[in-house]
Amino acid sequence: MSEADAAPRHAFDESRRLLGANRWYAGPAVALVPLGPAAADGAAQGRWLAQVVATCAALGWPEPDPRVHLHAQGVILVFAAPEGALFTATEINEWAWERAAAGHPAQAAAGFETAQPALADAREHFRARAAAERSRPLERLAEAAASHGVPLLADDDSVSLGEGRHSRVWPRAALPLPLDVPWAELRACPKVLVTGSNGKTTTTRLLAAIAQAAGFVPGLSSTEGVLVGGVRVETGDWAGPAGARAVLRHPAVTAAVLETARGGLLRRGLAVAQADVAVVTNVSADHLGEGGIDTVHDIAFVKLAVAHALARPEGQRPGTLVLNGACDPLLRVAAHLKHSSHARWALFAPAHDTPLLATLRRHGGSTCGVREGRLLLSLDGTEHDLGAIAAMPLALGGAAAYNVENLAAAALAAATLGWPLDEVREVLARFGASADDNPGRLERHAWRGATVLVDYAHNPDGLAQLLAVAQALRAQAGGGGALRLLLGQAGNRDDAALAELARVAAQAGPDQVLLKELTAMLRGRPPGEVPARLRQGLLAAGLPAARVHEGGDEAAAAAALLDAAAAGDVLVMPLHTPAVRDAVVARLRQGG
Repeated sequence: MSEADAAPRHAFDESRRLLGANRWYAGPAVALVPLGPAAADGAAQGRWLAQVVATCAALGWPEPDPRVHLHAQGVILVFAAPEGALFTATEINEWAWERAAAGHPAQAAAGFETAQPALADAREHFRARAAAERSRPLERLAEAAASHGVPLLADDDSVSLGEGRHSRVWPRAALPLPLDVPWAELRACPKVLVTGSNGKTTTTRLLAAIAQAAGFVPGLSSTEGVLVGGVRVETGDWAGPAGARAVLRHPAVTAAVLETARGGLLRRGLAVAQADVAVVTNVSADHLGEGGIDTVHDIAFVKLAVAHALARPEGQRPGTLVLNGACDPLLRVAAHLKHSSHARWALFAPAHDTPLLATLRRHGGSTCGVREGRLLLSLDGTEHDLGAIAAMPLALGGAAAYNVENLAAAALAAATLGWPLDEVREVLARFGASADDNPGRLERHAWRGATVLVDYAHNPDGLAQLLAVAQALRAQAGGGGALRLLLGQAGNRDDAALAELARVAAQAGPDQVLLKELTAMLRGRPPGEVPARLRQGLLAAGLPAARVHEGGDEAAAAAALLDAAAAGDVLVMPLHTPAVRDAVVARLRQGG
């Protein structure tokens, strides 16, 4: 045994702060992933729970409501903690688990650290840590902000009051006295949260376009960066709390549209305490096996954390929860969540006259969907015609059914915010006519007589929708050309997810599948394993081996697929690396 192997290890893998509402609580919490033989030991879990309760009580903290979250890959230990003591709470979580694990006979033998301070000593230590962490200036500022109805956003380095154009930011080490704050200049701006398994970015971009048409300066955060007034100010993935802060602290922003991704919700919780509208586009089988998510219902629980931001004190009008009325798993979970019931519901669906939407309208709710080829909005008992689906570029003449849902979601959210319907109609009638409106999402290009679809489809549901569009376009063109597909996946999907992705691809009957390796997204898998799994799944689903080819990395595979194109073909190109996507789109626009 090497010296490194013999060295003691802490008995936890991941320990983190949840700074806002999350899948378990309406406010801040801490979470820990335990390691070692004790992790599956119910007695050890019970000892952890008792340690947490006793320690929080000794510190005078509120009830921590500790929970042991069991899932297929292991356990997550969580408890609610005071916002101003999350670092201390994280230490308590780690200490409590390692003390609890020390009672398991095989834990120390497996090389895990078990030596921990006695309970009395630990309480004094944590009392001192909590006192050192406490910030009276921040507490005074938070109390004053609440009394003035001004939102406060705090992180490790900075604190802001108000939002966007009506905000001020201070270093956390140099906070003003409440009397020195220009309260009359500070206030919230309209805020929309957008989450879901598919369609988040498109819906976010639609809402930002509507906001701009309505006279706002929209701040947009998404997986594609941060934009203010349509101008990019940050690149990369900003769909988490950092993106929300960048938007809400930007001095030009007058309305915020915040894409809220699964990863940020799991790692840090909800970025804002309040929002006016929260949209959940859908939930599907994606990222199963990560972060304690085993089922689609688990995903729904995570996504619906956004509903916490819609609750209001008694006597105030709550925010609106905009849900996909055609997504049964989402609706089933939402119906049983207490925090969902604290919001006003609004529903969108492909068909405006489904029984569920009709029932909601009878009870005064708002809905949006399609009737006889037109997008209809019902708001406060009045029906509004938003235009023909065939005239909305994003819908591709109705072939892009999932984009019809995104159009309905954005229109419904904008309407519940009170944004003018004339501007909603105008944006729906033009958005998507240019590839620059929605880059990387169902971009349609002409290439040597072929049609090329560039998209971000990254899960079976998204791929199925994209292939349905491709088949519709192929049929419209007479069906004589080949259907060619670029197929790959990140390494953090389990084998079942890879098999399902392959099954969906095979079901479309492509004439050629070119397998790609996402070299920057291996995420623990050896090179070549993901393409091999996908090949196996394609063949198992009945696709002839002669149609399946190795393409190399994403850039090489994309280039090869373009080179193979012939007149009449439809090329389906889900591209997951921004640099590769940009290079492919540049080549398509150059025509060579």
